Amino acid sequence: MAAAQVTLSEPKKLEGFSLYSRFALAGAVCCSVTHGGLTPVDVVKTRIQLDPATYNRGLIGGFRQVIQNEGAGALLTGAGPTFAGYFLQGALKFGGYEFFKAQFVNGLGAETASNNRTAIYLASSAAAEFFADIALCPLEATRIRLVSEPTYANGLIGGFSKMLKNEGVGAFYAGFGPILFKQIPYTMAKFVVFEKVSEAVFRQFPKETLSDGMQTTANLGSGLIAGFAAAIVSQPADTMLSKINKTKGLPGEGTTSRLIKIGRELGLRGSYTGIGARLFMVGTLTAGQFAIYGDLKKAMGATGGVEIAK
Repeated sequence: MAAAQVTLSEPKKLEGFSLYSRFALAGAVCCSVTHGGLTPVDVVKTRIQLDPATYNRGLIGGFRQVIQNEGAGALLTGAGPTFAGYFLQGALKFGGYEFFKAQFVNGLGAETASNNRTAIYLASSAAAEFFADIALCPLEATRIRLVSEPTYANGLIGGFSKMLKNEGVGAFYAGFGPILFKQIPYTMAKFVVFEKVSEAVFRQFPKETLSDGMQTTANLGSGLIAGFAAAIVSQPADTMLSKINKTKGLPGEGTTSRLIKIGRELGLRGSYTGIGARLFMVGTLTAGQFAIYGDLKKAMGATGGVEIAK
């Protein structure tokens, strides 16, 4: 009697909503965990930007000043808005990036897309970040208000409700221009540098020959370099965002006029206030994001994304 033949089929690759929802969840987790975990650094960085005359001792000195003046608990100010805001932003940013990249590739064809992959990385990340910032802006405004005015409210719900009641919906989007000016170049630099560095690494050390641990290490290293580039590109807008959300504008003063006034007051040198703290923060969180994102995608079987690297 002939032995029965058993054919094992490969697991079906995910696609459509099933795939992109996993990208979004992985992005939400990696962004909320990294940004939330670095809340103390963000508190010190924001204080340095808003009051450089007082907080003039660098990152470590800033930590000591905050703890000495307000207690260690002050380092977690704004943690609620940070977790919530970057959960939403991460979902839309990473999920959107993968989605828009696939649309460009489908429209252009694989060969043309591969030959123009830098432009696709830039366009996909910019489009994804625009929609992500719509979700992030109100929570980022709340976070900055809580950090800049420690007695303003008790946590996310209190701060959000107070701003909405006293200043209206417009207060949440007073910094929308600066946040776009900050986040879109930041995200474009972040993704294109990560893709380029990863491509160079995996050209020398093919991904299929590396263990899971070494792939995570490669993602960490590529993410660290990408984070440094993104921090330098976006620092001026980050400082302006902190400034404009510190307090509400004067009666009749529009967002554009406020931005122009802040820009004149800061100057180029002033706009890079706190760059040391931000390089540390952004480099660390970007490395962590890409490492976590890559591992979560594999864990959830989200392996059907578009790859156009050569």
